[in-house]
Amino acid sequence: MLFGHEARRMLGRTPGNIVATRPLRDGVISDYTVTEKMLKYFIGKVGGKFLFSPRIMICIPSIVTEVEKKAVIDAASNAGARRVYLIEEPIAAAIGAGIDISKPCGNMIVDIGGGTTDIAVISLGGAVVSTSIKVAGDKFDEYIVKYVKKKHNVIIGERTAEELKLGIGCVYPKFQDMEMDVRGRDLSTGLPKTITLFSSEIMEALEEPAMMMVDAVHSVLERTPPELAADISDKGIYMTGGGCLIDGLDKLLQEKTGINVMIAEDAISCVAIGTGKALDSLDTMDRSNRK
Repeated sequence: MLFGHEARRMLGRTPGNIVATRPLRDGVISDYTVTEKMLKYFIGKVGGKFLFSPRIMICIPSIVTEVEKKAVIDAASNAGARRVYLIEEPIAAAIGAGIDISKPCGNMIVDIGGGTTDIAVISLGGAVVSTSIKVAGDKFDEYIVKYVKKKHNVIIGERTAEELKLGIGCVYPKFQDMEMDVRGRDLSTGLPKTITLFSSEIMEALEEPAMMMVDAVHSVLERTPPELAADISDKGIYMTGGGCLIDGLDKLLQEKTGINVMIAEDAISCVAIGTGKALDSLDTMDRSNRK
């Protein structure tokens, strides 16, 4: 079995006897067996052979069911974890971005990953108001595939769509329209075809999912207590996750909300860094609770 980047390179290019699959979709487990094997692989890669089973902390979306939580805990336990802790993605992202979440003031985090966008207002170490929508980086790719098929009558793969998103993708008008050549299959002839796409077209393709994210932020702000809303107005909104790096998303959100929007440093790794810091502080937290 191959995992991670090695397996990703095989997406859309496998023969009949090999299956390339994504065991995690929309932020939750879609294939339990493969997820368990994937976790075993990553645990072994990080720690080699442990003398004792490791403790593991795993991020979950803001809104998940008890069944989905149990599936995550069971998969990690069966993969070799001694104890499994769960942390909500926005809280981990805030810690990774260097925000002091222990103070009694409001901080708004918009974490855009691959499967979900998690939005939360955090104060005193917890989420006061939060939501999670299944619109994120993967959904952007799907919308690009649909747009190219509908407008150009050409089918492209997920990897090509992601290359378009990273290369010329935007959700806010650029000063200069960029272009990129891509190759796909012409639906009318069934033959390979090269077409030229422009950033203005990708912006048109991504308009709907981008506005879904904006609407989700609006809904959280509407439910935020006035005192915390005032804090957010002063401090701004922090964006984390790889999905927030698409060109113009911060400008779009700032325009629609009237609140300053900032992209965290090392946005892609914020959740991972925050999860590690939270795991490191578990011993301190346990001692405090015992006292």
